[in-house]
Amino acid sequence: MNLLGHILGRHYKGFVLALAGGGGRGLAHLGAIKALEENNLRPDAIVGTSIGALFGAMYALNPDADALRRQVFEFLESDFFHKLNLPSMHDADSEVDESWLTRLSTIARQTILYTRAMTDIAVASDSVLAEVAGVFCGKGGFATAKIPLHITAVRFPGGECKLFSSGDLCKALAASMAVPGVFEPVEIDGYRYLDGGLASEVPAMEARSVAGENKLVVAINTGARPDPEHAPTNVMGMLDWSAQVKSLYLRQYEKAHADVLIEPLVGYTQWDDFSNSDDEVGRGYAATIEKIPELHRLLGS
Repeated sequence: MNLLGHILGRHYKGFVLALAGGGGRGLAHLGAIKALEENNLRPDAIVGTSIGALFGAMYALNPDADALRRQVFEFLESDFFHKLNLPSMHDADSEVDESWLTRLSTIARQTILYTRAMTDIAVASDSVLAEVAGVFCGKGGFATAKIPLHITAVRFPGGECKLFSSGDLCKALAASMAVPGVFEPVEIDGYRYLDGGLASEVPAMEARSVAGENKLVVAINTGARPDPEHAPTNVMGMLDWSAQVKSLYLRQYEKAHADVLIEPLVGYTQWDDFSNSDDEVGRGYAATIEKIPELHRLLGS
């Protein structure tokens, strides 16, 4: 149907924007949204997963790309963000020459993390995510969004993918961002949920169900792939590598549901790395600008 529409020069009546997960790589969404807004392309609905759900919710509540970027960057520079201390296993594999005190601190932290990993299902509370969602979205909710909003999460332990479009927005966002093993499952209406990216890292299929036949699905893929220059050297690294490989092939399946696919070159940035903010935003902007002529053509604008 989509291919026939392209061949016949079909014009669609608006589009649904699907924003993928990816942690720090998701900053590319800010640039993509800016490029769409500059070209008078406003989505009729937003479907988001994980960090894509958070940024999508912020934009749905206040459709202003400059305000969105400003709010996110202010948060990344705040004491609140720097005190979050996101759990990470990467520094256990570090080759940086550190002082003995720093190394001792690292070993102690890793010992605590490994101990919790063997005795619990998470190393951090879901309350952190709810607090982050509250900082960004305040008292806003699904009902007050200026753009209809849908958020993915996965029910634990059954694994069913849930699309939230009503209820407690902050809880839905926390659930969508709850990386398994890092954050505790988030309870909503008697059920527990985790990261939407487990089932739908690029929520193009969910966006298709929202869009129907008359709207385009525009998906922004901010996923990573394994770095061919760096092989893992420990068990945690191997588990992370295997998850990246599975994610790579899952995204290939999911991307097929999009009419227009935008893929910023976000490199091999880890999910918890927010240190290249300007670069990620710039990549999202540039990749989207390349797709603007195609979008205008398909939308007849």
